Formats: sequence, C-alpha cells, structure tokens
Amino acid sequence: MKRIVYLAVILVLSGISAFAEDSMINEQANMLYAENRIEEAFNLILTIPSEMRTPQNWLLLGNILHDKGKNDDAEFMYNQALANDIKFYKAAYNLGNLYLEQEKPNMAIEQYKAVIKLKPDFAYAYYNMGCAYLKLGKLKDARKNFLYAIDLKPTEADFHYNLAYTLKKLNKTKDAQIYLDYYNKIMENNI
Repeated sequence: MKRIVYLAVILVLSGISAFAEDSMINEQANMLYAENRIEEAFNLILTIPSEMRTPQNWLLLGNILHDKGKNDDAEFMYNQALANDIKFYKAAYNLGNLYLEQEKPNMAIEQYKAVIKLKPDFAYAYYNMGCAYLKLGKLKDARKNFLYAIDLKPTEADFHYNLAYTLKKLNKTKDAQIYLDYYNKIMENNI
C-alpha cells in the first residue's frame, strides 16, 4: 500500500514539474519574442512537443512565420491554435490579417466575424473588417464597421481617417471632413 501511495506522489510531482517547465518555456519564449529575439523564441517553442503546445505557442509560431513571409506555414499555425482552442480570438484575428494582406477580403471578413462573436469589444476586428469591406467596394459595410471601431476606441487616428475616406467615396463630404478633422486633432495631440 505504501508503494502505491509513493508511486502516486511521484507521478503527481513529475506532472507538476513538467507543467512548471512548460510554463517557464512559454514565458521565456514570449519574452524572447518581445525582445525581438525571434529565432531563439521560435527554436524554444519547437522544443515543446506539438501535442503539448498551447494556443499561444501556435500563435507565436504563426506570428514568427508570418514575419518571415512564410504565409502558408503561418496560416497552418494559426489554424492549429484555433484547433487547440476555438475561442482563442487572437489566432482568428491574425488569420484574418493574413488573409487581408493576401488580398482575400472575404476570408478575412469571416475571421473578423468570428473574432467579434468571441470578443465583441475588440475595436481592431471591426476596423480591419471595415478595411476588408473597403477592398470589396462595399462602402456602407465599411462605414458601419469603422463607426463601431470608433465607438469602441475613439482615440485611434486611423479609424477616423479610413472613415473619412469611406465617407468621401460615398459623396458625404461634410461628414468626411468631420472625421478628417478628428484624425488631424488626434495626430496633433500624439506628436
């Protein structure tokens, strides 16, 4: 009986030790990435077996690969993060950004909609969805999303600028000027 208890204690302690080690690797990889030591962060995450990687690990791998221009690999990593946790909105957001950059606005919009379902107060998802609609020439949808973004984060200059641009395209020059003035005011205060 004592052997069984002893074995159980050893198994629990080894599990805690492995969890602590993975946690340290995650923290160290995030720190390396933040310090722009990208290769070191990438190689460190690769030491974690794929079945043990967290959605954050997959996201970081995707970000690094995207930075390197390896977009197919980045897309795979973002999808792995989502397969690991369908509610990990950051992976869906980055996947949307990748699609937007690749001139796939419809696929980007799908991802941004998924982000908004998970995190309805994420202004950048609305903003980027507005940019995707702008690429499609759907100006009213773009306007609506830029307005949502501004409601959530009124101090973001680009939100105002793109709304002004969209309103100008919609021949609403007075309204466009209002948002262009907001843009200029924000830019003056940030200098």
